[in-house]
Amino acid sequence: MTSPADDTTGATTGRPAPWSRRWRFPLLLAAMLVVMVVAQQLTVALNDFGVVDLVVGVALGGATLFCYARLSKLVERRPSVPELARDRASSGLLGGIAVGAGAFLATMLLILGFGGWQVTEGEPGKFLATLGVMACVAVTEEVVFRGILFRIAEERLGTWPALAVSAVLFGAVHLAGTSETGTGAMLWGATAIVLQGGIMLTAAYIATRALWMPIGIHFAWNVVEAGFGTAVSGKSSEFGSLIHTALSGPPALTGGSFGPEAGVAGILSCLVAAVFLLRSARRTGRIAAR
Repeated sequence: MTSPADDTTGATTGRPAPWSRRWRFPLLLAAMLVVMVVAQQLTVALNDFGVVDLVVGVALGGATLFCYARLSKLVERRPSVPELARDRASSGLLGGIAVGAGAFLATMLLILGFGGWQVTEGEPGKFLATLGVMACVAVTEEVVFRGILFRIAEERLGTWPALAVSAVLFGAVHLAGTSETGTGAMLWGATAIVLQGGIMLTAAYIATRALWMPIGIHFAWNVVEAGFGTAVSGKSSEFGSLIHTALSGPPALTGGSFGPEAGVAGILSCLVAAVFLLRSARRTGRIAAR
């Protein structure tokens, strides 16, 4: 015999029903990929509208979190979405912003020490729109890659294999879209993003078991990178900047035409942050076995 708590709908226990255990991943992923693509394309289309794009980008980020929370409860039959706990939002976002900005500034200092900069005037008026674009990008990509891909893969595979899967797919998605770099630079840039952002952002999720810190890191890294006027993931013409910085030195150090994300300086800065985050996760027992 079964009790009401064992009902296969999962409504009482909060567990996914049999059908949702089988289909939750493709359903959640497909739905949130659509949200991600639509939201990002809309913010890019409004990139010349300054404060309008800032407001729209932040609003779309909030709408993405709302959609994810509602869909997760509906499809997975979860009574709550702990990775979006509101009481951890402020500390997580602020901590993530500090880590992301610090990692990029460390990258630029390494380039300055072993290469150099040439700074000219940027487009400060257009930078407000860039803030909106980056807010939308950070939220949508973290929901898809950490909230869905990593979280569900970790349940099946354990932490380390899931980290590898999430990081590789995160790098691969940066091959999509129009790029201002050659094929070789794009392939190396995507590989560098696997070693850099893919690992650091997933490590932040593992250490906190929430999406707030990865969102903060992702947002701050992109905003500071765009603020310096360097290429962002192989693109330099789409974003407003506070200054324009031409980097000098070996492309292996600076990332060349792809931008600092593809250079040794960026990879080292992010891996150092990732190591500290993963050590914290291990000390607090947040590494899951297969």
